[in-house]
Amino acid sequence: MALNSCQILHFMKKYMFSLFIVLLVACDATSEHEKEIQAIPMDLTIVRFDKEFAAATVQDIPKLKKEYPLFFPKRFADSVWAHRIQDTLQQQLDKEVANQFPDDSELEDQLIPLFQHIKYYFPEFKAPSVYTVTSDVDYNNKVIATDTMLILALDTYLGSEHHFYEGIQEYIAKDLKPSQIAPDVASVYARQLIAKPQKRDLLAQMIFFGKELYLKDIWLPKTPDAEKIGYSESEIQWAQDNEEYMWRYFVEKELLYSTNPKLPARFINKAPFSKFYLEIDNESPGMVGRYLGWQIVRAYMENNAVSLEKMLQEKPETIFNNSKYKPKK
Repeated sequence: MALNSCQILHFMKKYMFSLFIVLLVACDATSEHEKEIQAIPMDLTIVRFDKEFAAATVQDIPKLKKEYPLFFPKRFADSVWAHRIQDTLQQQLDKEVANQFPDDSELEDQLIPLFQHIKYYFPEFKAPSVYTVTSDVDYNNKVIATDTMLILALDTYLGSEHHFYEGIQEYIAKDLKPSQIAPDVASVYARQLIAKPQKRDLLAQMIFFGKELYLKDIWLPKTPDAEKIGYSESEIQWAQDNEEYMWRYFVEKELLYSTNPKLPARFINKAPFSKFYLEIDNESPGMVGRYLGWQIVRAYMENNAVSLEKMLQEKPETIFNNSKYKPKK
């Protein structure tokens, strides 16, 4: 029986009202969940070693060495530190870091919520003491964590367009920005919780990074997906738009269980683009294997009643086989 316009309108109103109620209940649940996390006490100790070193004179070196022995390896003579204190490039670096991070507010705004979320999901977590340093823009070691200490190289977070980063490839420089601090710190702690792959096939590596990115989903709920993985907005859009195509390529080329040593460089490692060996290569972002692994883990957690701890230790093939993953068209 065909519905007349009034009946259709009534049905639509009823449907929209029901949908509104569902969304309202979901938002309230999320809100209560986040309120519980925000209530977790989190005292954060931040030691601005970068500022202390910037303000030091050559005469202060013995005192600094005594107070911060970790930052003064014994294999280096005091003359090395004296030269660094007096070096004009180091002084410029110190000035730029002080301009970008004049106080601790940026660090607190990112790290306290992150640590609260980690504590909520992993109650045994204890917030580390945070030490800030400069590192001659060593972007390969932006974050270093031990059981009790977190070291942040603030000169690797001055902003993607900063003149100190001229000459650094764009795919690397785009992540050298303040907003990347929390995602980078989350990566370091996530990798301490995830079981290392026992196999060397591509799927194992995809799922490993998929687990890491899933932890960022729950630890950094307000962070855009692009920043979680280290993409620009256009890159995350490309990955979303081409998810089905990429997945079909991986399956048809039988890459998932391949141990070809060239595959990580093509699809897992940071790179200016992924290597399908097709015309689309220059349009694609790097790390698309991580992106697909992320979607598989998301699907697995959505379609299975599994604890977070169990998922982190689960074998890649188990996650894949039970994920019911279907790429977005």
